[in-house]
Amino acid sequence: MVINMGWYNKDVVNILDFSREDIELLFSKADEMRAQLKDKSVKKTLSNKIIGIAFFEPSTRTRMSFETAAKRLGADTVGFTGEEGTSVAKGETFADTIKMIDSYVDAIVLRHKFEGAALFASGIAQNPVINGGDGKSHHPTQAMLDLYTTKTLFGEIDGLTFALIGDLKYSRTVSSLIYGLSMFKPKEIILISPQQLKLREEIKLFAVDHGLKIREEENIEAISEADIIYVTRIQKERFPDLQEYEKVKGSYKINKKILETHAKKTAKVLHPLPRVDELSPDVDNTNYQAYFLQASLGVPLRMALLSLVLGGD
Repeated sequence: MVINMGWYNKDVVNILDFSREDIELLFSKADEMRAQLKDKSVKKTLSNKIIGIAFFEPSTRTRMSFETAAKRLGADTVGFTGEEGTSVAKGETFADTIKMIDSYVDAIVLRHKFEGAALFASGIAQNPVINGGDGKSHHPTQAMLDLYTTKTLFGEIDGLTFALIGDLKYSRTVSSLIYGLSMFKPKEIILISPQQLKLREEIKLFAVDHGLKIREEENIEAISEADIIYVTRIQKERFPDLQEYEKVKGSYKINKKILETHAKKTAKVLHPLPRVDELSPDVDNTNYQAYFLQASLGVPLRMALLSLVLGGD
């Protein structure tokens, strides 16, 4: 068995805990997994492992792609989605819940509404903790997936222009993507949002400090220079004040006409999903659509991640 020390037995809390070389190794491994899935030749290298899926928040794609990835590699999964069916509902502390899960499994995939939950859990658990999204800043495996999808589509990440649209303030996928892009050399990042949902100052300062060229816009026509058009849902559940949500909901709606009028013909639209009304279904059958590919690549990407972290090589 070949162990890669950049990944083996490591927590995956923040994408910045890894180097560009680590991320490129992950992409190479994901390519191998895609080929094995296509040929139906996936090796059951994690057949002696159990993965704990501890989702304190709802999820479809992240949860199911991790479960599918684990089972494709021969691992079993146990876990929950939501606190209702757990002892947390009886008053058990988060720390005790993590200790209990850690004693049952070989790795924990965690999602939580509170920022820092994954980092806190990683300090308690003896086994690796993989952050499936916590709070408004970190969703490392989604950022890895977004970058991998971009590389799959364009063959590279360096030199491309990214337009990030919608909820840039509360979206952890946006924050994590910007962290991930800091390892590469994109041409420019265009931030398109209403004033109330502009990128948080600490993320903006991080981007500038790491040499990223960023530009803030409010007009959707700014997508004209983008290679990747990354659309995000305005997340009602993240707003501390629902009156503020009502002011900005529906601010941007990307549809076929807007793309045909303003976007490059070679541009691709990504979306972490789920979508509500910010991305029209009439984009689904156009050449711009790449969000279904993005979602499907979650399985081989997370297969590669689990394999590297758990030594399934």
